[in-house]
Amino acid sequence: MARKSRREMRDAVHRRIRKKIRGTAERPRLCVYRSLKHIYAQVIDDERGHTLASASTLDKSIGAGYGGNVAAAREVGKLIAARALDQGIKRVVFDRGGYRYHGRVKALAEAARESGLEF
Repeated sequence: MARKSRREMRDAVHRRIRKKIRGTAERPRLCVYRSLKHIYAQVIDDERGHTLASASTLDKSIGAGYGGNVAAAREVGKLIAARALDQGIKRVVFDRGGYRYHGRVKALAEAARESGLEF
């Protein structure tokens, strides 16, 4: 039996998580995607299938040349919280996207909490 790649393992974990987590209009889902160079976050209403707010290290307002570190993830967490709060979203469900709650994912989540999001 062949071993699964790291990507296949993460996808399997993410599918298991998504069976349990669902974003609603009152409490949308804060989804995180992490690549080697950047980190992305979206606030999604799964009932309508709409992205309500998004932020990443590619945004000009962050100005991070390299987004593959904890400091850049903190900035994305602050920015996604500010954009969600501007739309009146205070409570979200956190979707770690199959990644361990550690490092950049943890930094993004904690920065979003400190900036006013509840989850």
